Amino acid sequence: MSVEAMLAGLQDIRLPSTAPGGVLADLVAAFALACLLALIVGAVIRLVSRPRSDRAAPGLGDRLDALADLPEDARRVALLHLLKSHAPERFAALKAGLYRPGLAPDTAQIESELRRHV
Repeated sequence: MSVEAMLAGLQDIRLPSTAPGGVLADLVAAFALACLLALIVGAVIRLVSRPRSDRAAPGLGDRLDALADLPEDARRVALLHLLKSHAPERFAALKAGLYRPGLAPDTAQIESELRRHV
């Protein structure tokens, strides 16, 4: 086989025009290859961008301890957010009185409720 014949054969890597499907088959094949490549690239990106779980997320007790330095109102709001995520049934019971004057729940009471879930 000569070099010229090999180069001539490599220049037109397509289905012959007389093949069933013609141009439509070429388009479908190109689309299928593009989809396969997109799936592979997506899987690789997902593996590379996955967050590392080297360090454990702080537990509820650690989060409660971190709130000790906040002012009273900010601390109450943060504790209510934690209560909503860790004890939704108890938060639902307190929710009705949250916006009424004088009925704001006691911060120590909310913290004790959360300490029971630690």
